[in-house]
This record gives sequence, structure tokens and C-alpha cells, in this order.
Amino acid sequence: MISTTWRRELSSSFFFLQSKAPKEIHAILTETLGEHAQSYDTVKTWVAQFKRGDFFTCDAPLPGRTKTVTTPEIIDQIHELMLKDRRTSAKSIAEQMDISRERVGSIVHEDLDRRKLSAKWVPKCLNVNEKIQRCQFSEQIWNFFSVIQMISCRDW
Repeated sequence: MISTTWRRELSSSFFFLQSKAPKEIHAILTETLGEHAQSYDTVKTWVAQFKRGDFFTCDAPLPGRTKTVTTPEIIDQIHELMLKDRRTSAKSIAEQMDISRERVGSIVHEDLDRRKLSAKWVPKCLNVNEKIQRCQFSEQIWNFFSVIQMISCRDW
């Protein structure tokens, strides 16, 4: 089944090959397709393209950087880089992976669910076990520094 757009393009090129003027082609399309016909300017542009020998009416891809799709492999590679060095920046990850800084940010925040905290990448939400473990570590560190403070106060 041919789409409506292709039918319009094919009929325009058909009428062009029959040496019809843009006004005639537009009149025939309007009579046939009614309100779904292309505008006169579009038909005129197509006829100009046909005269140049360009029978392809769709937009050509624009030059520039190719689009990168977020794949599981890219996500895994970024995760590995973050695990190796939690203090690495999104800019350095982007340079190492040769992808845009915005894409790295999207992967880190949306796919890996991480955020930057005190120059380290940490999970946004901790599960219950991780919260308990962090509380225990914090208490141990607090106790350690409390003992050191008591020892240093005695020396005075």
C-alpha cells in the first residue's frame, strides 16, 4: 500500500513528465485530492526539483555528527568508568567514550540513577541495606574521631 504522500509525489512527477505546468498539476491534484492536496508552492518546488533531475522529494539527511543511541553496551561502559573512579567528571567520560556531554548526563541520571555528591557519583536512592550500612559506617567514624578528640584533649 502506498502512502498518501508518496501518491502525491508520484502523481506530481507523472504530470511533470507529461510536460504539465505547476498550475495545471496543482489544479489536477486539488480536483483529485480535495483539501488533502499539496499547496501550490510545494508543487512548484517539486517541479523545480524535477527539472534539475532530482526526483527524490524527501529531505536529505543533514551533515554533522551522527546520532548515538543509548545502548546497553554504552551504559555498561559508562558504569564501569564510574566504578573505576567515582570522582570522574561527565566531561571526561564523554571524551573517553566519544559521545556528547548531554548524552552522558542523560545516561548517568536517568539510566544509572546516579547523581554527583561531594565530587563523587552516588546512587540517588539507597535501598534499606545500603542506608543501614551507611549509618553504621558513620557511627564508626564518629566514634573513631570522638576517641581521637578525647585523646588530644587529655594532652592539653
